[in-house]
Amino acid sequence: MQLTKATEQAACILILLATQESGEPLSTNEISRRLEVSPSYLKKITRKLVINKIITSVSGNKGGISLERKLEEISLLDVIEAVEGPISINPDTGLINLVFKGGKYAEKGSDLLRNVFNEADELLIQYFSKVTIADILKEVFGTVELPTLNWNKTSLTEFLQQQERGE
Repeated sequence: MQLTKATEQAACILILLATQESGEPLSTNEISRRLEVSPSYLKKITRKLVINKIITSVSGNKGGISLERKLEEISLLDVIEAVEGPISINPDTGLINLVFKGGKYAEKGSDLLRNVFNEADELLIQYFSKVTIADILKEVFGTVELPTLNWNKTSLTEFLQQQERGE
């Protein structure tokens, strides 16, 4: 199973929202510009995150998107399943039955293979459900206090330069 780039983009959206000044929705046009993706493609991703109650969307001139839940409540599993759907590394097309067609091992082989892949799915689900977006950001920044800025008005470079100057 390989996740699509939409999962990475969804994670980046959440990182932007996690560091966005509270009370200030982040413009989807600004996110689109920063991630260098088309606004229509970005809206497909954000729609999936809204439907899964990870982010919230406000329309209008001062609208945009914001986190709906606390970072500590958003696991990587939530993000993956919102964007990609349920984790399933084996499509189980029934090919094993064709290999042993009519043989006494067909059903046993199918069941065994299905169980192996189901166990692998369960391990992935357990792992991704334990890692939150907050865990990742705390590790990246080396602190529980995440920096915040208004991405609608400031770039990260400008923000870091302001911090270095003590502004």
